[in-house]
Amino acid sequence: MKIIVSVKQVPARDSTLRVNQSGKWLETSDLRYEMNEPDAYALEEALQLKEKSSGEVIVICAGPQRALQTVREALAKGADRAIHVETDEIAFDALATARLLAKAITPESPDLILTGLQSDDLGYGQTGVILAELLGFAHATIVMEVEAKGQTIRVKRELEDGWFQNVSLPLPAVLTIQSGIKKLRYATLMGIKKAKTKEVKTIPATQLDADSTASMLIECVYLPQRHKQTQIFSGEAKQVAKQLVEKLKFEARVL
Repeated sequence: MKIIVSVKQVPARDSTLRVNQSGKWLETSDLRYEMNEPDAYALEEALQLKEKSSGEVIVICAGPQRALQTVREALAKGADRAIHVETDEIAFDALATARLLAKAITPESPDLILTGLQSDDLGYGQTGVILAELLGFAHATIVMEVEAKGQTIRVKRELEDGWFQNVSLPLPAVLTIQSGIKKLRYATLMGIKKAKTKEVKTIPATQLDADSTASMLIECVYLPQRHKQTQIFSGEAKQVAKQLVEKLKFEARVL
């Protein structure tokens, strides 16, 4: 089985975020970057499927030159080879990104494509869905388990309120993987050494003949404004407790 895993490089979660001078994105000069955590779970699922039924795991990543760090990390964990779609900067638009990935993936004729549920930086949760539509592949989201069965796969999807759905899909297919479904592996020293010799195919985005024009425009990025407000409740203890719970549930939305 040939499995392609789409991974993305995102700012590290503990980075200090500052809005740049244009006011339309973050100041990137002092950011650290890491693999998008939901994509790490997609990679782990792909590696475990390969261990069960053999095959090949190919990582694809769209981004600037620095994204090769994330590509090498995926190779060190066990991916066989990688495709780097080199862009000046990561597209902010899920449709434009999916178009680039679809053009790069098509010549590979994969059996299965895995993506994370969403990205930690933008959180659209749309790239995998759009990619499936562009390729004409079957698709399932919020996948908890994957079982290969010949030319089909059986997946377990997470629904609301503790419900699950089991679905059989024909191959080829695109799956968006739920975070936390497996324990992530670390890259071993041997894996890091082997990653240096594994194939990384770099494709400039301009050579893919894909429409990478963004269909949305970010006008402004700003930090949320902080407001302080004090409310004092009076009356019987039970009545005050009820009022407090209602405030926390419907206004603060922390319950």
